Amino acid sequence: MTSSAVVDDSERIERLVDLRRAVSSALEGKPAAVELALVAMLARGHVLIEDVPGVGKTTLARAISKASGCEMRRVQFTSDLLPSDVLGVSVYDQRRSDFTLRQGPIFSNVLLADEINRASPRTQSALLEAMNEGQVSIDGQSIPLPEPFLVIATQNPQDFTGTFPLPESQLDRFMVRIRIGYPPPHVETRLMLNPDMDRVANVQPALDPQSLVELQREVDRVSIDSALGTYLQALIGATRTTPSLALGASTRAGMNLSRAARARALLHGRRYCIADDIHDLSVSVLAHRVRLAAHAEGYVPTREEAESAVRDVVARVPVPL
Repeated sequence: MTSSAVVDDSERIERLVDLRRAVSSALEGKPAAVELALVAMLARGHVLIEDVPGVGKTTLARAISKASGCEMRRVQFTSDLLPSDVLGVSVYDQRRSDFTLRQGPIFSNVLLADEINRASPRTQSALLEAMNEGQVSIDGQSIPLPEPFLVIATQNPQDFTGTFPLPESQLDRFMVRIRIGYPPPHVETRLMLNPDMDRVANVQPALDPQSLVELQREVDRVSIDSALGTYLQALIGATRTTPSLALGASTRAGMNLSRAARARALLHGRRYCIADDIHDLSVSVLAHRVRLAAHAEGYVPTREEAESAVRDVVARVPVPL
């Protein structure tokens, strides 16, 4: 390895350490949630944060945006939100005697789709093309989105009043699903004693958008050997044959897990994947993409049940040595 490569590796590791530290300073006591969100961002994936209100979902999104130096725009999803409120709309300009595109909030580096499951399926589907292809189509014209582009969506548990379940096609666009949970007691005590404190205010940018794009390209160069490729396909295949699952993971899910594993390796300072990179991310990447076999009529399986089923599948697939 050349000396310049050593310097580049050292600089990259330092940037990633600073990035993790900056985001963690806003969401203390939640290293697993922070790591999953950073893995998705580095792997050009999208993040779904599902939890009860008031545990830091929006805080995590704001911290990631500020720490990466990216522009973030927030949309509060409601039942009357229209696709044009997210994508934009063509407005007639009398002076030019022509239509001009008024871009919506999706034209940003980070789109925070707050409480996404309170919007109608029609509005939810407006994000599909953007999340999969990095572009939107308006009035027959395809318009590329800024690079980098990341959707961070929050949603309330599906049994909450006024929610629309995300369809499988929408869930499949999210690389990871994150649960934050309640903060540790000592952190919660400090927050209660300082209720007006803005946890994101002191987050310092560790990157700029171009540096983030460069790191995303570095993820593509992380190696994953054929044995791990076989292990990865075995995991995906096992979700399709287990009796407890009516719908297994898609090919896109396997591709997402591969990219996420590479990103985790880079975040841990490696240019190669190990089995743990795949194993430890499997539940977060796959559980929201599968459907449990039917129970009693009208029964909606919980997230915990889906995660438990995927965890059982992962435990049965031999890990390569």
